[in-house]
Order: sequence, then structure tokens, then C-alpha cells
Amino acid sequence: MPEDVVDLLIIGAGAAGLLAAREVSRAGRTVALLEARNRVGGRIYTFQKGGFTAPVEGGAEFIHGDAPLTKALLREAQVPWLSTAGRNYEVQAGQVQESTDFLPDMPALLDKLQALPQDMSLADFLHTHFPGPEHQQLRERVTQFAEGYNAADARLASAFALRDEWAGGGAEDSPRPVGGYGQLMDFLQRQAQEAGAALHLATAIRQLSWQPGQVVAEDQLGHTLQARQALITVPTGVLRAHPTQPGHLAFSPELPAHRQAAAHLGFGDVIKVLLEFEEPFWPGVSAVPDLGFIFSDAPIPTWWSQRPVPRPLLTGWLGGPAATRHRHTPDAELLELALNSLAATLTVPVQQLQQQVVAHRVLNWGADPWAQGAYSYVSVEAAAARQMLSTPVEDTLFFAGEGLYEGPYTGTVEAALVSGRNAAWQILQA
Repeated sequence: MPEDVVDLLIIGAGAAGLLAAREVSRAGRTVALLEARNRVGGRIYTFQKGGFTAPVEGGAEFIHGDAPLTKALLREAQVPWLSTAGRNYEVQAGQVQESTDFLPDMPALLDKLQALPQDMSLADFLHTHFPGPEHQQLRERVTQFAEGYNAADARLASAFALRDEWAGGGAEDSPRPVGGYGQLMDFLQRQAQEAGAALHLATAIRQLSWQPGQVVAEDQLGHTLQARQALITVPTGVLRAHPTQPGHLAFSPELPAHRQAAAHLGFGDVIKVLLEFEEPFWPGVSAVPDLGFIFSDAPIPTWWSQRPVPRPLLTGWLGGPAATRHRHTPDAELLELALNSLAATLTVPVQQLQQQVVAHRVLNWGADPWAQGAYSYVSVEAAAARQMLSTPVEDTLFFAGEGLYEGPYTGTVEAALVSGRNAAWQILQA
């Protein structure tokens, strides 16, 4: 890295960092954007290699909710989106049935949640208000749903936040950007660079030394770059990483209150398995015509197709504590687990699947040193933690990212973009 002094260093070229770089550069400030990976996007990862016949999403894939900023930027980048289609199925103990409701017990749950006088963890709520063996299935289903969809640990997840999400509709139809989110990241990168931002890829920062009005970033090769301010947009998992872990970012002087705040934010793991086949065999599986999503009790429990696009690609998903338990499982074992899970879910011989696979990829986000997890959920202590991390340190250090977002789109691309935009405004006003 050159040793020039710039106005702003941005650590991390994910959605938040890229949008902040564009906004601050357009305002006439000098910006250096530092990214540990050899690509932009962070946990947005659209790629086409390894035998895949078209772009695939290794990370973020769907547009959740109204997502006004995301959609506005996609329009600006001239990237359309397409609603998901198909029918949803559920498999329990080998029995397949069409699923029209993610949580059939939702009315009873919401009644109890609405009457809750103060927040508590989802696990405590379920054991307090739905105790006994007669509610065991409900407790299991609700826990599995929160852990799978929100990547949440039920022992930490806010009952109030889940109440608000579920009352608002929960998991409704979520479109996909046609061709993948990577196009939006490339668009923001181009615009930031056209506005003057300097992008440094494969530049992993190991330490930020700071004092009021001055920051020095040192990368893993010992090179330094100076600035008047810094915006840290690394994932929550990186802020929580132990000093001995790969990807740890040190501060000098340290920020113990900010480390503690990051530890109190909810942040979950996800394992995503992409399987492309010679042809889409599942329309021939009589039990699951017009397959969109299928949920089961298999080790990799959730799968979806690319409908309405007739592409021979299925995506497997494991989220929450179950994914954390596989942080150190080799990809080859996860691939085998995924194939066995899909075979059991669709009642298809695993050998048939293995023979038809033409491309595969395992994305274990908890094992990724530059992510240390997948995305955020609201913990009981999240509000105070977000407030701490969202407050500038001596008008010199600023933080942003989807984990700091406060609103209805927690854990989404929208959350990252809004946080990056807000941090840019904060910096320009400082």
C-alpha cells in the first residue's frame, strides 16, 4: 500500500463499504477502500466457475421484504429481479406434504408474544409459555424455524424481534436479482472508483492504530496507510474474533467496550451447498411437483430450486447452531452429508444424484476467516450493542455493516446498504 494520507480509510469492500465509498468520494473526500479478499462483495459472492453453467450465489441470494434502497440501487444498475415460484413441501419421518404455512401455530405464538411484558430469549419464552410434553413439537418447530431462517441461537434471539418479524409476515416471497447480486457490487465498485476512491484488494488489515484525527492501517505484510478517519465495515464475526484467530482485526489503543458490544450482537452461521445436475430430475419425483422449497428433518434440512428459471440447480441450507457445529467439518464431508440429505428428502438413490452432479460448491461461512459467520439476528442485548457501535469514536473511527442496522430488514443486503449510507452521512457531517 502507498503511504499517502487520505481523508477516509474504509475497511471491507462489502455492500456497506462500497456504498459508503461511493457516497463519500462523490462528496469530494479522498477514500481508500481496503479489502482482504481478492474480490469485492464480502458475503455477497456471485461466481461462475468449477463447472457451473451460469452464475450462482454463494452468499446472499434473495431480496427480503420491500427493501427500498436495494431495489433503487438495482434499478440504477439496470439489474431486474424475478419473484420465486413453485410449491413448498415438508418432509417429516419420510412423509411428504405440501406446506402452505411455515409455522401453523403462529396465531397462538403471536397471542403469547403480544402479551409479553418484557423481552426475553426465544428459548426462555417457549419454555415459560409453552411448557410440558404437549407443546414439545411446537417448541421444536419454532426453534428449528428461527435457527434455520434467521440463523439464530434460540437461547440468545430476541422474542420481541421475532414477534415483530412474524407479525409482519415473516418468510414471504423473496425475489432474486436476475444474474445475481454480484452485478450490484460491481456497479458500486465502478461508481466509487469513478468518483476517485482507491481500491486495494487482497489487503488484509491486521491492526488499526489511531488517535483523534489520525488512523494508521497496517496490513499483514507490514505496509501502512494513513488517514484522518476510518470506517470499519467488517462483519460482526470478525469484530468478535479472538486475537489468535485468522482474520482478527486489532485496534491500538484497543476498544474493549466495542468488542463487548460486538459479542452481544446476534450473529449466526450458515452452510450453503450448491449442486448443479445434468438435468432437473426433481420434476419427475411424483411427491414434489413444481418444487420451490422443501424442508425436512435431514441433516441438511432445507433445499430450493431456481424456479421459475428451469435450471438444474438445487441449493442446500443449514443455519444457526447446527451450522456452527460443522464449522470445522471438511467440505468433502459436508458435500457427502448434503447428497445423503437430499437423497433422503426426495427419496432418490444417492448414487443417482452422484452420477448426475456436474458441479458442486460448499460455502461454510462460519469457517471463512474474513466473515466468521453469515449474517445477524436480533439478540436480547442487541439494541444497546448497536448503539455503542454506531456512535463514532472521537469523530475518527466509525462502524457500519448489516449487524448495526436497526429496522425491519435485519440480516439482509438492505441492512448493509442502509448502514453504509448512514455511516457515509455521519462521516460527512463529522
